[in-house]
Amino acid sequence: MTAPAEVAPLRIAPMRRRHLRAVLRTEAQVYPQPWTIGLYLGELAQPDDRRRYVVARVGGTVVGHAGMIVAVDEAHVTTVAVDPAWQRRGIGARLLLDLVLAAREAALAGVTLEVRSANPAAIALYERFGFVAEGVRRGYYAETGEDAVIMWLRDLQGDEAGDRLDRLARELGHPVDGPLELDPASGEAAS
Repeated sequence: MTAPAEVAPLRIAPMRRRHLRAVLRTEAQVYPQPWTIGLYLGELAQPDDRRRYVVARVGGTVVGHAGMIVAVDEAHVTTVAVDPAWQRRGIGARLLLDLVLAAREAALAGVTLEVRSANPAAIALYERFGFVAEGVRRGYYAETGEDAVIMWLRDLQGDEAGDRLDRLARELGHPVDGPLELDPASGEAAS
């Protein structure tokens, strides 16, 4: 699918079962070993205070998705993916911002993730948010044998992280006071 020249505004909404066909299609395009529907259904069945899975939509089209799990006082980003036809438009940054703001609002101490060592664009995105490489998991991605860079955004409650997130929120046109408030009835971001 190609992106139209003029598009509706990007909206972040909670991931629902009805989005999974599009989510799985994107997964198959961007990951050598995509998640299965069973994995997503299991994640979506978890309590909202322990998981956050969202989709980015333009009109009725799901153009990306992201998710994280919460463990004790930190979050682990499990996925950030954008349909290849919609990449390089800031959608991944908007999705990541939503997750990090939700973690900050939940008073978590930090956020971690793994990223393919051969993915400089993703590493640059995470660094923009203040993530720092703190280690390597050798051969982490079994399907390709690639290493994973372990990245952390620590001191999420500190002033430096808050200032950076405020600046990124302004740049990306996102609310500066937290993640998008999601209307449970419609699943859309409240205006």
